[in-house]
Amino acid sequence: MQEIMHGITVDPLIKGGKPVIKGTRVPVELILGKLAAGLSYEEIMSEYELTKENIFVAMRYAASILSDERIRLVQ
Repeated sequence: MQEIMHGITVDPLIKGGKPVIKGTRVPVELILGKLAAGLSYEEIMSEYELTKENIFVAMRYAASILSDERIRLVQ
């Protein structure tokens, strides 16, 4: 297991190596999907036994990935 950002780990044996909340098997993408679907922090926290800080960590991780993304238009 490797911590790739504070609170986010990857391990090839957990969720196929996808980034998860440290100490859980909850993938970052799942949290973001639930937020995008309109679930509240409280609903996500209750369903997956997370803290609000866990949710913020997932959002910070996603923001850091997107900030490095480069788009090239194909014409």
